[in-house]
Amino acid sequence: MDPETAPEAQNIFRLPTTYQPSLPPPTEPYDDHRDVHTPIVIDNGSTNLRWGFGTSNTPYTGPNAIAKYKERKTNKPLLLFGEGIDSESGARGQARTPWEGDVLLNFDALENALDYAFIQLGIDTPTVDHPVLMTERLCSPLHSRALTSELMFELYSVPSLTYCVDGIMSFYQNKLPPPSQSFSANGLVLSFNTASTSVIPILRGKGLLSHAKRIPWGASQSSEYLLKLIQLKYPNFPTRVTTTQTNWMLHNFCEVATDFSGRLRQLRDASNMRASEVVVQFPFTVPVTEEKTEEELARIAEKRREQGKKLQEMAAKTRMEKLLQKENDLQYLTNLKETKATENKKEWMSKLQAENLDNEAALDETIKKLENDLKKVRKKDAGEADDGPQEEPSFPLIDVPDADLDEEGLKEKKKQKLLKAGFEARARARKEKEREKEEREREEKKEEEERDVDLGGWARKLRQEQEALMAKIKDRSRRKAALTDRKSAAAQARMKNIASLAADDRVPKAKKRKGGGEDMFGADDADWAIYRKINTAAPSSDEEDDLSQLQLIEQKLLTHDPTFTNRHTHASIATQRSALMSAFRPSYEEGNVEGGTRIHLNTERWRVCEAYFSPGMAGVDSAGLAEVIHNLIPSFIESRSRSQALDYPTDRAELIQNIFLTGSACQFPGLKERLHDVLQSLLPPGSPINIMRAADPALDAWKGMAAFSRTEEFARIGVTKQEYDEYGGERIKRWWGGNWNSAIESLEENGEDHKMQVD
Repeated sequence: MDPETAPEAQNIFRLPTTYQPSLPPPTEPYDDHRDVHTPIVIDNGSTNLRWGFGTSNTPYTGPNAIAKYKERKTNKPLLLFGEGIDSESGARGQARTPWEGDVLLNFDALENALDYAFIQLGIDTPTVDHPVLMTERLCSPLHSRALTSELMFELYSVPSLTYCVDGIMSFYQNKLPPPSQSFSANGLVLSFNTASTSVIPILRGKGLLSHAKRIPWGASQSSEYLLKLIQLKYPNFPTRVTTTQTNWMLHNFCEVATDFSGRLRQLRDASNMRASEVVVQFPFTVPVTEEKTEEELARIAEKRREQGKKLQEMAAKTRMEKLLQKENDLQYLTNLKETKATENKKEWMSKLQAENLDNEAALDETIKKLENDLKKVRKKDAGEADDGPQEEPSFPLIDVPDADLDEEGLKEKKKQKLLKAGFEARARARKEKEREKEEREREEKKEEEERDVDLGGWARKLRQEQEALMAKIKDRSRRKAALTDRKSAAAQARMKNIASLAADDRVPKAKKRKGGGEDMFGADDADWAIYRKINTAAPSSDEEDDLSQLQLIEQKLLTHDPTFTNRHTHASIATQRSALMSAFRPSYEEGNVEGGTRIHLNTERWRVCEAYFSPGMAGVDSAGLAEVIHNLIPSFIESRSRSQALDYPTDRAELIQNIFLTGSACQFPGLKERLHDVLQSLLPPGSPINIMRAADPALDAWKGMAAFSRTEEFARIGVTKQEYDEYGGERIKRWWGGNWNSAIESLEENGEDHKMQVD
């Protein structure tokens, strides 16, 4: 890679090895609450479970998951909760959570989690003699509430149970009224939960749940979406990327773009993408290499030099032996040829056959070859260039009739015919090259005349040819990429071609079965073109011709067209594209273990959070946050305008202009600015917009519940054991923080806010 743009120059963040609880557990003794009926506040979240007495300032907190695990050493069953699961590697695969997405379904896990919570509170009585205030999701199913009520009343025998919505209680905590006044704030609550995002209007301190909306997208889906993007980007990543790690990356590095399209346009520049990326370093193990001292390295180098010298000496010795052998062979064959005059023909022919020579012509050819070889070796040793034979070969036997030649003469004539055919073919090739050269010179002269007459037209013509060739090369590359996907149309066509080869109609089926059919493949020249279709790795001659033609055209344009620069060449365009891909996913040298375990986050940082406003880009068929708010305001205006009990214009303005954000995901950078732009487009110009984030987005819901449990109103809204026995676990009382409430109806009932209703 270019050292100026190397990823080592960027800030590198290392994954945390351990995950500690965000808050230390309280140390309040249980004796202070014995027989006092202090309310117990439980925030049953999808990610974390928070619990504690209503008089506390900080709750116990821990991951809302349990694991049943059998210890290997003692073979004893263990029940682990929360962070205790991470202490046993074998227990992580057995972890279970009470929640399935956004619905409470696993009540065995909830029972084990509540057992742990009550034990941590120090409750040592057979029953839990404390009123319980517990959260539930917006529009919670009746089945989940009924089983939760059954668990609390039948197993723990709590005296009363109250359900509330966490987003409303977080709003209550940040808008706490004075002790002498009731809660009457207005606002629009955006609750960013683990598996969903809720939009709840609050009118005069009461949740207007008939107009509340819920989006099936939350932090867990964002974390899974980020994990999928990482897996697509790094399909061969050497380390397993877990959901916990992606969740950490999500909350530390992801942002909400004020203008997502504009941000993507900025990232089209490789330098901007490089500057905005975040590098996450995963754990890695450096291969152990034995370090050697300078003396050892010098000794090894000297040994290698000696070995190289020995090899050179052996090669020279072998070369000299071959040279001497050739000289001896040449001398022997020369002497053998001279003995022809002193010996009879039969003895002389027997000596030739003993040397594997058929006749005198073969002897002359062998002697000539040895002389040429020795001449080349001597010239090479003397440093002279070998220009090859310059004399024109002669073919004396070509015109001699066959009847005048013996058997040896016929063989020699046949050989001379082949040599002559080759010589003539080379002569024709030289003439063809000369003709092509003359033709090329004429075309260049014609092109020069055309360029002198109309330079602009000539340049446009060549640019069109360049674009056509680049499009052709691009289509060919796209086809090669498509062939790697077995489900693509190109790959399916390739398989059909292979199948057609296996079922060739030119061979009769009966003969195929018997194995006696004649293979006629190759008889037609078109048969060989099939290899180009089925062999994706074979280089194409057309591709080489296109590249050479493209280079020639670009060279002409660079030479004669002043408006055509290196920036317009195919190599420059491909390099720019390659630089963008390199910035998107930098590549490291083979063997770089540290670089190979890095994840570069660039476009993913904004793309994941953009799914809150466009869930469709992540495959979720739902409206986004901006669209939900946009659709909520007209429906709110239409239905509330009929009410005469409210100062509607004032309440409406306060509700729309006061936006409250809660939940851990509301801390994404840029979220407030994006919502401000969305609301500004919905309200009249110049309308004041106040977007407020919870003081503690993770704990304000529990703190608000604890503050409410200390009020007199809390005692009136809980479902008692007698009411549970009479009405069942699906019943709750209507109140401003629960799942069954209509703010306008409650106001018009003149104080009858807590009438028993069915959800």
